[in-house]
Amino acid sequence: MKKWTRWQDWAAVALGLYVALSVLWTTQAGTSTPMLITLGILLAGSGVVSLAMPGLVSVEWIHVAIGALLVISPWVGGYASQMGVAWTSWICGALAIVGGALAIQPARQAHRSPITH
Repeated sequence: MKKWTRWQDWAAVALGLYVALSVLWTTQAGTSTPMLITLGILLAGSGVVSLAMPGLVSVEWIHVAIGALLVISPWVGGYASQMGVAWTSWICGALAIVGGALAIQPARQAHRSPITH
């Protein structure tokens, strides 16, 4: 598998950037600002790592875990009643879970196959 080509990892980077920057255009409540910035940066960063090293299966699981944290963060952070920021967390979290899950099997195959030059 070639570096910098997987759409799932590019999606994780884009979602992470969107989540982190969404604090600029959504009304914040509770602890939404630090949670979204932190989880967004972690998601984007793990996407970049996965793009650079596409055979790391663990990074795909990290995408799924960060997505799950985004899904539950409106209730944990006390901003579930603030619809704009809550929907950002829920939708981006669900997309991160789906993208990460879809990338696990190709990452496993890349990890098992011999390296070609």
